[in-house]
Amino acid sequence: MAKKKTTTTKKKASPKKASFTVSKKNKIILGSLLILFSMALFFSFVSFYFTWQDDQSLLSEFANRNEQAKNLLNKFGASVSHFFVYKGFGIASVILTILVCITGLHLFLSLDKKGLLKKWIWGLIFMIWISIALGFLADTQPLLGGVVGYEMNDFLRDYTGNIGVVLILLFGLVFILVRFFHFTPEGMASFFKKKSSSLKSELKSTSKEASQAMKDVQETIKKTEKEEPVILDTYTHKKDIPPIEVEKEITLDDFEISVPVEEETTEELAMEVEKIVEEQEETDNIADKLVEDFGEFDPTLELGNYKFPTIELLDQHGVTGGITINQEELEENKNKIVETLKNYKIGISQIKATIGPTVTLYEIVPEAGVRISKIKNLEDDIALSLAALGIRIIAPIPGKGTIGIEVPNKNATIVSMRSVVASSKFQKAEMELPIAFGKTISNETFVVDLAKMPHLLMAGATGQGKSVGLNAVLTSLLYKKHPAEVKFILVDPKKVELSIYNKIERHFLAKLPDSEEAIITDNAKVINTLNSLCIEMDDRYELLKHAQVRNLKEYNVKFKARKLNPNDGHKFLPYIVLVIDEFADLIMTAGKEVETPIARLAQLARAIGIHLIIATQRPSVNVITGIIKANFPARIAFRVTSKIDSRTILDAQGADQLIGRGDMLYTQGNDVTRIQCAFVDTPEVAKITEYIGSQRAYPNAHELPEYTGEDSGTSIDIDIADRDALFRDAAEVIVTAQQGSASLIQRKLKLGYNRAGRIVDQLEAAGIVGPFEGSKARQVLVPDLIALDQLLSNESL
Repeated sequence: MAKKKTTTTKKKASPKKASFTVSKKNKIILGSLLILFSMALFFSFVSFYFTWQDDQSLLSEFANRNEQAKNLLNKFGASVSHFFVYKGFGIASVILTILVCITGLHLFLSLDKKGLLKKWIWGLIFMIWISIALGFLADTQPLLGGVVGYEMNDFLRDYTGNIGVVLILLFGLVFILVRFFHFTPEGMASFFKKKSSSLKSELKSTSKEASQAMKDVQETIKKTEKEEPVILDTYTHKKDIPPIEVEKEITLDDFEISVPVEEETTEELAMEVEKIVEEQEETDNIADKLVEDFGEFDPTLELGNYKFPTIELLDQHGVTGGITINQEELEENKNKIVETLKNYKIGISQIKATIGPTVTLYEIVPEAGVRISKIKNLEDDIALSLAALGIRIIAPIPGKGTIGIEVPNKNATIVSMRSVVASSKFQKAEMELPIAFGKTISNETFVVDLAKMPHLLMAGATGQGKSVGLNAVLTSLLYKKHPAEVKFILVDPKKVELSIYNKIERHFLAKLPDSEEAIITDNAKVINTLNSLCIEMDDRYELLKHAQVRNLKEYNVKFKARKLNPNDGHKFLPYIVLVIDEFADLIMTAGKEVETPIARLAQLARAIGIHLIIATQRPSVNVITGIIKANFPARIAFRVTSKIDSRTILDAQGADQLIGRGDMLYTQGNDVTRIQCAFVDTPEVAKITEYIGSQRAYPNAHELPEYTGEDSGTSIDIDIADRDALFRDAAEVIVTAQQGSASLIQRKLKLGYNRAGRIVDQLEAAGIVGPFEGSKARQVLVPDLIALDQLLSNESL
């Protein structure tokens, strides 16, 4: 019995089998290690695609500490990613980092290990399938599918070909979808059925709610309608008195329910705005690309070698050192002014002189209590005491607390065009159309912008400097503007003043298509040119409207930036300057036919770069009408003969007190500035035009739109069969008498006035008599009866 007991005790004491268990702390440590390791792998793999070329040479020098890799995890990241990405599965290697991270999370959070193995199996299947698919799609890039995908794809292609590889990949995709995502055809059908049924139910519920809402509205309206209570009259106590109708009651038939459409309209408008903005952005992007490739459009390229006139072409008139100061003359004039005012008991507290090229301005400050009108009335007395040609009193000088007395110098200094053009004020002028007129009383160069005037009216008696002023304007523009940027239309009824500019016809001048000469001297052509210019104005406004800009400067900037398509009719638009000399002659001969287009251009043409310069001798009200004056705010007055003319041109006195020879007053609506106009002689202008004309020019002058005017005559096409029975007799009477009048036909053939007039029209149509010439008899174009017979016989053939 004892032996048996010992044996049983030995069995109980035998050791148990060893089992591997990990404590919770070790799980947390190991799990965090795997999570961080997965992150390191992820950053290494991502960085590998950007740095693998730089790190390729360092893989063999892993032990060398001096070498550094470009990978985010240095040499470790380069080596690991090279092994898993390049030699492994390519982009699909990222799945490996996810699997390592999931394993780490299971350990870190002490989750159940069930399903972990399944995740690894499916992850590896996904990794292999993606690697092979990428290897097939990008067989020239092993990096995408890795060496494994590349080699597997190559192996399968050798045995099955491309179609076989596609079929194997499709089978793998079906296997994954069925096994992993539980994909079945019935499931897809039920999914679409559920979606369609849910959509139908939503629509039904919406319609039910709408019908229920309508019923509720109708019920509330019915409830609010109550029978009118019987109202007894306060005084008669009768109930059959009809009540006073204050307002018509609203019944259900009158009640209309309308669905507001504001939101829908707003959305449509927003979509249209977005579409316009997108189209504009697309146009701007194309324009920016064109500017990058070819640069901005340069209108001067056609005449890229054009050279501007040099200063040496102009002569230096007068004294080169500037204004000479005559101290004795200044002192003498000062004393005479003070003495004359003292004689009229007007005290002066201060006097100052400003010397100009032609006039010296004496600024006086009168003592307190002296009336300005008292000094102004002494203009003739001061002129008498100074023995001056004519003085001008400015009382007071705008912007100053002084009274100005302008006294002509005994020895006037000529202001040469050369000194004005060479001045820094003109050379550095950032203006569209800079014009240097001359110098002011303070000897400053006076430069203005014609584009901002926008039109200029010049007046002055014969020989006072108008033609020189026009030459100064044209010379200024020739020195500053390229032929592509400005064009001139010159109207010269005198036929000799502006003919010198014929040499620059193909550079700077504009004309009608059929005109032989660019400078217009015939009044009939002036009318056609002005009407053609009105057509040009309308065409330009149409271009500005389509370009969505407000003026010519913005349009040309947009065109240079290649934002306007030449195929749509857009083109670079130069400034057009219309210069009319002797405007009074045009008004007297053409009248309204000239005034109407001039008024239209003056009112509308400033925005599209057409500017007018009109010169006339006598600025009477029948020449410079109210409409023209209203649209010509910038005016220049040379010396005129009367104060009335001064008021007409300047709306102020003073032009009758000028001394001539280029002495002028300029106003732009506010102050009046006295200027000595720059002198440019005819030989100087000839040298400038010769210099420009000798250079390469455009094939033709700038052509204006074609305009066909209405003939004032009665020439019409009349059929030979419709001629009067006495047509030949009347023709013989006219040719024999060599006098083309209807009264002669009346007397000789005993006809009435109307019939004789019709015969004259038929004679004009046949070319026997000329057109109507007013009170004069018509010109007979056939010399004798033999020529008449020949003309009529040729017509019958």
